[in-house]
Amino acid sequence: MSVKTIEDLFIHELSDIHSAERQLTKALPRLAKAADAPELASAFEAHLEETNGQIERIDQVVELLGIKLKRIKCAAMEGLIEEGKEVIDEVEAGPLRDAALIGGAQKVEHYEIASYGTLCALAKQLGYKDAIPLLQETLDEEKATDEKLTMLAESGGNARAARQAA
Repeated sequence: MSVKTIEDLFIHELSDIHSAERQLTKALPRLAKAADAPELASAFEAHLEETNGQIERIDQVVELLGIKLKRIKCAAMEGLIEEGKEVIDEVEAGPLRDAALIGGAQKVEHYEIASYGTLCALAKQLGYKDAIPLLQETLDEEKATDEKLTMLAESGGNARAARQAA
């Protein structure tokens, strides 16, 4: 990674989150299939549609700014997805697995929130006025998804998992 300017950093961060989002489009169907609660499966399926829209927005930013993304693989997302696979393999299907899947999904959302927050700040610094609304829209979606996951956990998911263990 050769990052020498703030523009280089912006392109690197945008390339990294592009890779992360593309990896996530492959992982979300597995998570939906592994979820026991129908509302959790639906949340993963809805986030897949949203993620595809977020990739389209990244492509719009690239086109608007006339930049070229780097061909990199987001190691952080790769690790988070691997953790999700371990949950699916090691935790029996049911409320406990759902609780673990929600926790893992929130780790993903927090990574994405940090990434898009950074990109918004860099875009402001660079004067990329047309890119900021696109990045902010995705940041807002990631925050909303995190809130939905919290609500799923608090509205009974974690309590069902606790009863299962008792």
